[in-house]
Amino acid sequence: MAWFKRTQKGIQTATEDKKDVPKGLWYKSPTGKIVDAEQLEKNFYVSPEDGYHVRIGSKEYFEILFDDNKFKELDKNLSSKDPLKFEDKKKYTERLKDAQEKTNLKDAVRTAVGKSNGNDIVIACMDFSFIGGSMGSVVGEKIARAADHSLKHNIPFMIISKSGGARMMEAALSLMQLAKTSAKLAQLADAGIPYISLCTDPTTGGTTASFAMLGDINIAEPGALIGFAGPRVVRDTTGKELPEGFQTAEFLKEHGFLDFISPRQNLKEKINLYLDLILNRPLSSN
Repeated sequence: MAWFKRTQKGIQTATEDKKDVPKGLWYKSPTGKIVDAEQLEKNFYVSPEDGYHVRIGSKEYFEILFDDNKFKELDKNLSSKDPLKFEDKKKYTERLKDAQEKTNLKDAVRTAVGKSNGNDIVIACMDFSFIGGSMGSVVGEKIARAADHSLKHNIPFMIISKSGGARMMEAALSLMQLAKTSAKLAQLADAGIPYISLCTDPTTGGTTASFAMLGDINIAEPGALIGFAGPRVVRDTTGKELPEGFQTAEFLKEHGFLDFISPRQNLKEKINLYLDLILNRPLSSN
């Protein structure tokens, strides 16, 4: 039974000196495709083999859409209070602090102004990593102020939605943001300033019931989950089985809720082409 015994000392490393394989070197898509993290980043965080769009945040979208990643962030330090004194297992103020420390964000949306293909644009981008991209009073206020900036300077406006819905810790104050943001977008429409809505995975709840579906043009990334309530709630409410692919971007486009679907690699080009056409300006060059 000698083969069960160590007959010669090999390389032995103390447990405290052992190192794990560095995290983030590889990414595995839901279909099982393995891609190098560096290659994934160069490919706009899209798996090259199956086209799966990895969830990204405002940092990455700003890098993709703003020229040379140069922009001015608006209302950078705006953060939520706790007017309802919400407390469940943890105080709302503690949840906010935890989320801010974990994500290095103040809230679930960042707004900025810069140039895209040489033309000015205001972009509001949601971050799902901050309490599930939930929409509270700060999200609504920052979007409203960003719309005001567009109005004041006559600049096209774009919102990138990525949200689990309204923030329950702010209750009715959160729901009020649906009307607030919708009213601001109506002002943009009256002024003839284009508004682009980009739905990414996931776009659900109050965002879908307001600004996410109010664009002059509504677009989405491939495979994005888009809907108001979850499939189970819809099925139980209607009493009917849902069709295959229900609430995917492709299903919504087929049924007229979206104008087009754009892979992330083409997003900057497509957005600027649309703006060039409706604003009757010379075609942008990449």
